[in-house]
Amino acid sequence: MKYARSLVRLRIDERLSALRKRMAEGRDPSAEEDTLQYLLYTVRSTGARRILEIGTGEGVSGAAMLLEAPDAFLVTVEKEEERRRKAEELFDGLGLSGRVHSVLGDAADLLPALETPFDLIFLDGPKAQYLAYLPDLKRLLKKGGVLFADDVFLFGWVSGEVPAPAKRMSIVNKLRGFLEAVSDDPELITCVLDLGDGVSVSVKK
Repeated sequence: MKYARSLVRLRIDERLSALRKRMAEGRDPSAEEDTLQYLLYTVRSTGARRILEIGTGEGVSGAAMLLEAPDAFLVTVEKEEERRRKAEELFDGLGLSGRVHSVLGDAADLLPALETPFDLIFLDGPKAQYLAYLPDLKRLLKKGGVLFADDVFLFGWVSGEVPAPAKRMSIVNKLRGFLEAVSDDPELITCVLDLGDGVSVSVKK
């Protein structure tokens, strides 16, 4: 796997690269390089035009997706005001504000109100809520659309490669439940991939 990761050549805007580097040094890193590369591959290969992102963060992934897909529109949800503010500054600085609807709030409250289907949903919000979000995410996904969930291995705790602290077993079990749900669902075709901290990619039949 190290060899495969050594072959990743992530080509994104220099400002995004600089921001990713700064974030990697802090406590709120963006998607790992191989994960972001595969996400952009998915955006490009599916021709996604309507994208939903749960967990804006500081906007790196959202901006990268929009730059990769010039005709796409992004709806992105973030529950923390400071992160949302930073993301909006990034979108504005890159000239992307006109193609983004940034929403402040809890996805659990906002998802039920959304109706227009999406070509791609990037799930990178609170990990303990992935399973709870799933019914709405399926409803909002077009046929042939992709649900791309990040960090599903959670430091290796979910896969069992690293022993999980006892106080984290609740979130571990919820993520395992999510992975089992998307894998068992007859309406989805799912692959769970060893990229970054684990991703699951599901296509709606």
